[in-house]
Amino acid sequence: MNDPILELRDVKTHFAVNEGFLVKRQTGSVRAVDGVTLSVRQGEVLGLVGESGCGKSTLARTILQLVPTTGGSVVLGGRNLGEASRRELLESRRDLQMIFQDPYASLNPRMSVHATLAEPLLVHGICGPSEVQGRVDELMRTVGLAPRFARKYPHEFSGGQRQRIAIARALALRPKVIVADEPVSALDVSIQAQILNLLAKLCREMNLALIFIAHDLSVVRHISDRVAVMYLGKIVELGPALDVIDRPRHPYTRALVSAIPVPDPDIERSRQRIVLAGDPPSPIHPPSGCAFHPRCPYAVERCRLEVPALVAQADAREAACIRLGEIV
Repeated sequence: MNDPILELRDVKTHFAVNEGFLVKRQTGSVRAVDGVTLSVRQGEVLGLVGESGCGKSTLARTILQLVPTTGGSVVLGGRNLGEASRRELLESRRDLQMIFQDPYASLNPRMSVHATLAEPLLVHGICGPSEVQGRVDELMRTVGLAPRFARKYPHEFSGGQRQRIAIARALALRPKVIVADEPVSALDVSIQAQILNLLAKLCREMNLALIFIAHDLSVVRHISDRVAVMYLGKIVELGPALDVIDRPRHPYTRALVSAIPVPDPDIERSRQRIVLAGDPPSPIHPPSGCAFHPRCPYAVERCRLEVPALVAQADAREAACIRLGEIV
């Protein structure tokens, strides 16, 4: 295997909680991302899953340094982005791009598609003004749109077409890594399949590393090589996609997998679903020990006292559970 193109080393992203009207004072912090260690290799698709509020989107923005890290490091091609100067960070933007969840909100409604795709090319000096038209036409064809549509504006396109334009913009600088933050959750099911197939095709043909964020495990299974499961700012399970989804080890992953609908009505009626008690804990006041223990059916007193580490297993999988050997 080739060396990782992107490495996250114990990344933390905390937000201050302030109180007071005239005089602000910090009374706590939201631990949105609380010690994430991951690596992504060239050409690999890493799926990142978890319920709403677990820190997936904050982690995505931290990777791109749209939100600064509180601790740890984000290393892209050997460069620590947290310590990079503004000029170095601008250079790194060429290798690291993002696709946002809502394509209509992420596209400037006052800019035509041509202007949207041409802007990064000109800002980064990828090509001169005389070459922009040809490059924009090429990008449109790459994502399955006719070049003549480039003169239109975002409101003239459907949701799926807008997301294709967002993908084309992310590809404009020929990046090495793309972070896709729930890129299909706002689309119809039939359009979701088209976008997923497009992303998978681009990763194969362009040797792109893709971090695919979603809350739908069936979607993640379709596109990912590996899956990382996130809960309350931490990674609780990591491994090959089929192994994690077909044979989950962490109790939280088991609950997520049990919620995946099964097309066969007989199997769906007979299978047992795992229903977690209570709500996710507050990231301002996380529980002691294992963050999942208040909702875990296997929790014991030790779980309330010890913070489980993400332990590597013999089959290229990792899980953060003190009772891993007992409940599997």
